[in-house]
Amino acid sequence: MNTELLEQMGLTGLDLGYLVIGMGAMIVLLLIVLILLIVQIRKTTKLSGRLDRFTTGKDGKSLEEDIATLFEDNHFLKNNVDKNRKDIRTLFKKMEFAYQKMGLVKYDAFNQMGGQLSFCLAMLDENDNGFILNSVHSTEGCYSYTKEIKNGESSLSLGKEEEEALALAIGEDK
Repeated sequence: MNTELLEQMGLTGLDLGYLVIGMGAMIVLLLIVLILLIVQIRKTTKLSGRLDRFTTGKDGKSLEEDIATLFEDNHFLKNNVDKNRKDIRTLFKKMEFAYQKMGLVKYDAFNQMGGQLSFCLAMLDENDNGFILNSVHSTEGCYSYTKEIKNGESSLSLGKEEEEALALAIGEDK
């Protein structure tokens, strides 16, 4: 199967089947490259469209200013978040010593008086430290007494109503 063309090219000893197989492989390789090229062109077109939408009506300088503003805003927000965290920690620390628990018991100090005009008020912080205010109302006047509470207990003896107010403040059932 020698032809004049193969003789002129100096390929007379070459089998034509190998040449056809080689040409077929080259065509397949070119098709693969063409497909990859089409895929890359589509991706580039999409990216170019997104970039155009992003930069529409802006030049390089204004875009740079926008990005710098975003960085400044981000820095400002980060500083505010850090400050807020510190403030919250400070508030929680201070809240430990604020009166958070309360127990109120109204009672009649003397059986002949009605209306439960006397009362015991227990005010405690997070650690059950605070005071009990006992206000006794009688026909002769109103008398108030306080007792200090440390860790949920008083160094002085408590009356029935005072114990009840303390238990309410601590959250115990009595």
